[in-house]
Amino acid sequence: MKASEEKKYEHLSPFELKDKLIQMASSKNEKLMLNAGRGNPNWLATEPRMAFLQLGNFAIQESKKTGESDQLGGTPQQEEIAQRFETFLREKEGKQGIDFLKKAYYYATEKIQINDDEFVFEITDAILGDHYPTPDRMLTNCERVVQRYLEKEMFASQPPVGKINIFATEGGTAAMDYIFSTLLENNLLHKGDKIALGTPIFTPYIEIPRLNDYQLVELKIKQDEDNNWVYPEKEIEKLSDPQIKAFFLVNPSNPSSVSMSQESLNKVTEIVKNKNQNLIILTDDVYGTFVNDFKSIAHAAPYNTILVYSYSKYFGCTGIRLGVIAIHENNVFDKRIAGFSENVTKQLYKRYESVVLNPNKMKLIDRMVADSRSVALNHTAGLSTPQQVMMVLFSLLSLTDNNNDYKKMVQSVVKRRFEILYKAIGIKVPNNPLGTHYYTIIDIPKLAAKRYDKHFADHMVETYEPIDFVMRLAEEKSVVLLNGGGFEAPDMSVRVSLANLSDKAYEKIGKAISDLLEEYYRTYKQ
Repeated sequence: MKASEEKKYEHLSPFELKDKLIQMASSKNEKLMLNAGRGNPNWLATEPRMAFLQLGNFAIQESKKTGESDQLGGTPQQEEIAQRFETFLREKEGKQGIDFLKKAYYYATEKIQINDDEFVFEITDAILGDHYPTPDRMLTNCERVVQRYLEKEMFASQPPVGKINIFATEGGTAAMDYIFSTLLENNLLHKGDKIALGTPIFTPYIEIPRLNDYQLVELKIKQDEDNNWVYPEKEIEKLSDPQIKAFFLVNPSNPSSVSMSQESLNKVTEIVKNKNQNLIILTDDVYGTFVNDFKSIAHAAPYNTILVYSYSKYFGCTGIRLGVIAIHENNVFDKRIAGFSENVTKQLYKRYESVVLNPNKMKLIDRMVADSRSVALNHTAGLSTPQQVMMVLFSLLSLTDNNNDYKKMVQSVVKRRFEILYKAIGIKVPNNPLGTHYYTIIDIPKLAAKRYDKHFADHMVETYEPIDFVMRLAEEKSVVLLNGGGFEAPDMSVRVSLANLSDKAYEKIGKAISDLLEEYYRTYKQ
């Protein structure tokens, strides 16, 4: 493709450019195409799914007991439902999913100490999906289970003092949309405000603030490529400026795939305590489960942080759409709303007066619930109840896994592919204890300088468009990777997902990257 034509595609989001790359890569032979451009994993957690189906069988039995006919079930009855559930588990002993369902039930009732009849009734009624979620933010006992899951996986079992409130959402993407909207609707952010982005970062966090709806001014907090993608202290220090109203980050990062160091977390704690106390922090921690003993920035600064977590990657459930927004019960957002001027308070009162009797006392997370349905449809808000049950079962898989066997399995999958890729390219495999291995960035000019010389690397940057390498990979090698520049990673770098293809595919991808670079070099030497 000519440089003039490539320029037309450079302003597209990497995820939109991907469609063109796929078209190019599949033009010769679609079966030979290797698409490592998306992060959808090619594994899935089977035990919770089998348990979900078995629970569905029990729920149907309960429904038929109160129904008018075999085809018209009724609402399950709570009285002694736990006893009937235990009988069901005994009768189904040895069936797929039953052993895990039993472990999950006893963990919820004995470890979390949820009343047995209340827990079984809630998930039985919920899996049938015959009414709107009540409470709309999240079902009461489902929330307690997910709170415990987040404490283990996002806070290394060291949660901050106090309760974390949760809003169950249709995946992490819905969570992002709700948060941006509610922050502006509630005057916590305004058009023209300066925000900081931890870069490289998932492209929607770059693109959404630029939309006419928001018009936020972006400042980059850059990870250091030459130091394992750790945030330098001088970059974190930028957050001290009170003109910076919010800090948005993905942690562990996407696409550099590294979690924040403890030093960086400590620095953020110091800043929100002493220098920028009203700073809004939005952290997307979907990859946190791929790092041992992970601690979210919500652990370092719970008072200032909105935590987004999606179950999609860890459990292989992007199609089920499971995410949460988590906010500490004591937070800077509710404090700021309470201190607004009389005029702003009246405006917000009018916005939410159809939802609650006293909107002035409405917490930010509940405002998000209302805003997610344009306020007027608040009565239909909330994640579907069967989805909430699936979320609970995924959470309980982690909570009942005392040896972290599931975690070790998924971590080993991406780490193995990571090593295969680097060896195939001919690069020393990086060793970073903060790395998830879920994605990686290959800096093509830097690789060119190391393998050949700096003059050649400079020639590549000066001669070719930043997306030329991914274009040629697709067209000539039938390999689809995303351009790192679209994530605010170095230009002409490529972002590789280690989650969605077979081990053998990553050997082919690594060889394709290496061979294509050699072809650039041969052209350069002619």
